[in-house]
Amino acid sequence: MAFTPLHDRVLVRRLEGEEKTAGGLIIPDSAKEKPAEGEVVSVGAGARDEDGERIAMDVKAGDKVLFGKWSGTEITLDGEELLIMKESDILGLL
Repeated sequence: MAFTPLHDRVLVRRLEGEEKTAGGLIIPDSAKEKPAEGEVVSVGAGARDEDGERIAMDVKAGDKVLFGKWSGTEITLDGEELLIMKESDILGLL
């Protein structure tokens, strides 16, 4: 993929949600919520502090992350739907 996020931005691929409930009911596509879990595809170099030094990123490509329901901006790259968000929108690692 020929896309590299800038600064403290992260490119995330959503992980697919469950097809069935715990009781075995199949959830139709129209009733599914978008999952708030994803896999980091790529990360930027990090933001800069007041002295111009880079602040290291806490996530790296391949990490499984949890993010807010309304976090990020949906983009399409090479026919795949991805999210680009700031590192601060990520709530934690899974």
